Amino acid sequence: MMNARIEQSEARVIKAIFPSITNHHNTLFGGEALAWMDETAFIAATRFCRKPLVTVSSDRIDFNKAIPAGSLAEIIARVIYVGNTSLKVEVNIFVEDMYRDHREHAIRGVFTFVAVDDDRQPTQVWTQES
Repeated sequence: MMNARIEQSEARVIKAIFPSITNHHNTLFGGEALAWMDETAFIAATRFCRKPLVTVSSDRIDFNKAIPAGSLAEIIARVIYVGNTSLKVEVNIFVEDMYRDHREHAIRGVFTFVAVDDDRQPTQVWTQES
């Protein structure tokens, strides 16, 4: 049942890279990419457990390829670990050329979330009945 829940909670977002979100190299600003990754990871985590969550950490973020202005970025988030009160979500960004069929892996990171109750205290992230 948990594997089906993980499959159903995958989140995908596609963004166009416009000059307003690029740096002095005319590539996507890293902070913008991190914000997109955290948001997409949060969506996948929320879809998985349907509980209030807070981001508690981001593991190593690997910027493998610059994402140039005028391209598309697909952000894919997937739950990869479920603990008692926390879960981990892997996020990958793929860069895609707008005008030809070419797609490459660009960025990877893992985000950890903790489920919280009404008092903002950690609570069980998932049960079979969830």
